[in-house]
Amino acid sequence: MRELEKIVAVGDRRFLLRVETSHESEKYRMYEDLRNEIWDFPDDRLSGTRNMMCENVFHEGGSLFIGAFVEAPGGGFAAAGENLVGFCYGFVGVRDKEIGFRERSNLRFYSQYAGVRKAFQSFGLGIPLKEFQREMVRGILGVSTVICTYDPLTGVNAHRNVRHFGMDVLEYRVATYGEYGGLLNRLDVPTDRFLMSWDLERKAGRGGPAYDFDAALAAPQPIRAGRRRITGKSSELELEVVEKADANLGGDVLLVRIPLDFYRMLQETDVADADVRRIPIDWRLATREIFQDLFARGYRVVDFRKAKGSVPGNYYVLSRPVPPNR
Repeated sequence: MRELEKIVAVGDRRFLLRVETSHESEKYRMYEDLRNEIWDFPDDRLSGTRNMMCENVFHEGGSLFIGAFVEAPGGGFAAAGENLVGFCYGFVGVRDKEIGFRERSNLRFYSQYAGVRKAFQSFGLGIPLKEFQREMVRGILGVSTVICTYDPLTGVNAHRNVRHFGMDVLEYRVATYGEYGGLLNRLDVPTDRFLMSWDLERKAGRGGPAYDFDAALAAPQPIRAGRRRITGKSSELELEVVEKADANLGGDVLLVRIPLDFYRMLQETDVADADVRRIPIDWRLATREIFQDLFARGYRVVDFRKAKGSVPGNYYVLSRPVPPNR
């Protein structure tokens, strides 16, 4: 079995990444406390501490709890709640219910939660945390596929999952979690999600078809966006708004634009003005139509890119198989 912890340096700080093995149920409360601090939605919770302990793979279950603990100012690490700044959690499941657990190739690990405390989100701790999860899923559980969901409008997650780790989009799911509020969601914005698959045996990063990003950027795109100045919840600001959505475009490569910072958009448009509140809803409905249509026509997400310069933007790169006779 591999080592169950390691120290990583991110920026000017050091963090201890550690698999939870405790047999004391109260030790698991810190994960629920941090989950609620990050998402700020008490109605969506982890199971009780006793159940979390029992479901741990080091006890009677098949789940993994991994914590990221910040180094104390004077040095040293303490695996305690006040030092827990990030965590990820998931469990083993099966792809084909008829096969169940009878074949190892049918197993997959569902990564349900991954989050970092707000004060530490600028460190990029999410990537080493997920990399350590990959090591532990392969080394402890012997599972080579991870699945997860994320909001397709969140660029930070798209960059990590699609571009950095090379995960594949399996499907587009509509309103996956029903009404879901808190800091990172809003009750009136449908909780659409991408279902992702991560092949842990494959080298990280994108290895898809070659494409000309600048040419695709200059061509007509399914989402045309503009900018609008609004009075937001905390300040005056400019936000990207959907001007037009066209699901009928074709071509070997298409770019689907999403907001630069959807989390900020959700929070700043949470005001009484109904027209302002609609901005993230318009993004959700427009991109939902585009992704569903393009996926039905055989397009697949092959990359995620950030355009810089005078008109910055976040873009999914979609491609479709080239016919054999071309």
